Parts: sequence; structure tokens; C-alpha cells
Amino acid sequence: MGETKRRAKYTLFEHGRRRRLDKPSKPGSFQRLNDEALLTHIRAIHAEVKAEYGWSKMWKELVARGHRVGKERVRRLMKNHGIRARCKRKFVVTADSKHHLPIAPDLVQRNFTPAAPNQVWTGDITYIATDEGWLYLAAVVDLFSRQVVGWSMQAHKQSSLVTDALKMAWFRRHPDPGLIFHSERGSQYCGHEFQRTLAGDKMKSSMSRKGNCWADLGFCHNAPTESLWGRLKVGRLYGQKFATHRESMDEVIDWLTFYSHRRLHSTLGYVSAMQFEERWHAAQQPKAA
Repeated sequence: MGETKRRAKYTLFEHGRRRRLDKPSKPGSFQRLNDEALLTHIRAIHAEVKAEYGWSKMWKELVARGHRVGKERVRRLMKNHGIRARCKRKFVVTADSKHHLPIAPDLVQRNFTPAAPNQVWTGDITYIATDEGWLYLAAVVDLFSRQVVGWSMQAHKQSSLVTDALKMAWFRRHPDPGLIFHSERGSQYCGHEFQRTLAGDKMKSSMSRKGNCWADLGFCHNAPTESLWGRLKVGRLYGQKFATHRESMDEVIDWLTFYSHRRLHSTLGYVSAMQFEERWHAAQQPKAA
């Protein structure tokens, strides 16, 4: 009689266990995957981010999507199947600082962590090779969230390139007077057109000291934008060939959208720039009330 009861209890236990395993997970709950299924997700994300994530960001992305998985397991699977992030490379800096225009003081002093959005922006220029010739890209980054708030692409690197990027940022954000705009000492940023635009929008000009940023990004005086260019070129442009300016522009715009809206930033606690800023604004509401 005792044996019969034990078997009945075991049968009920197994039946309940199968029901729990077969039961669909609630929204937002973690799901345990076997290696084959997990590898499918890893490969899909790897393709989605164009091979930009290493195993650490891949693990964070999987967890954010509701998958129950450990760091070491992700690292092992990626290593065993040859899934890796694109390698880092060095790129030439395009600063044209050989001029006699006035140089603004360095108001940032390598303090790249302002306390709120729209306090410190930084800008820089890079270039992209196409069969139609160089395409130049200027970007404006809000240092609080590392979000790209303005950009401009043209077939030249005259003052209008950086001025248009600044105007786009201003119209999108409408910052309060006193915002600091930090840049290198290129003639485009020192020129009268750009400085007049800054003054008209009541912004303060700040410029980094001379130096080789690629020698050591940790000691670069405009590291955030130099890092941005590295991620763009390594993560998306390296190895691609563009027949026209339009082709390269489409690729850059797609990546800039990904960078600000979806790319996980380790310096922001592995959330996107947009999420980081949205959380900050949400946290300010109780204070305002």
C-alpha cells in the first residue's frame, strides 16, 4: 500500500513538472534555452548589430531580451563557433589646426561626465571613402548620454559642414543658454561662421589641447567623438565599398540611429543612450512635483 502511494505521488509530481515546463513563460520572464537555440539567438543579434558586439555586450543583450544565460556560456559558444566582434583599428584624425584663428580655452578639462543633458556637447569631423570621392561627416554628441544629437554630411569639410550639424542639434534640443560646445582646434570650429553661430545661440566655445588622440584614448582631450568614429568605422564601415555618396550616407544614418537608440553602452550601465536619457528625465519628475 505504501509503494502504491509513493508511485502515485511520483506520477503526480512528474505530471505537474511537465505542465510547468510546457507552460508558456509570462511576458518579461526569463527563458532557459539549450545551446542550439541560444546560438541561434546569438547569431541573429550578431547579424543585427553588424558584428559590433563582443561576448560581454552580447550577454547583456540576451539578458535584456529575457533569456536566462550566464556570461561564461555566451563567451564559450561565441568562441567555439567563431563569432566575434570586429577588431579595433586606428584611423587618421582629420583636424586641420594649422591656422592663425583664435583658439578657445579648454572649459571641459577631460571631464566628460556632465550631470544632466544639454550641458556639454562635443563635435568632430571624420571622412568616408567612396568612388565619388571623400564624404565628410560632422557630428554633435551630448556628453551626458553619448547620444548623437546633430550631424551633417557633405563632400567638403568647410565651415558649413560643422555649422549645419550644430544647427540641427540646436533645433532638436533647444538647450538653455550657457551650454558648452567642446571641439578640437580645426579651422572649421575656429572659423567666424561657426563661432558666430555659437554666440547667436548663447553657447560657450571650448577647445581641446593638441595631441594624438589615437595614441591613448584614455588621455585624449576629445575622447568621446574619437571613440564614436572608431565604433562607426570598425562596427559598420570597415570592409565596405561605396559607389556613391548616397550609399555611404544611407549606411551612416542607419548606424547613427542604431548607436543612439539601440546600441548598449557599457559606460551607461549597458543601456542605450536614448534609454539612459529617458530614465534620467523620469527620475526628475518626482523632484519637480
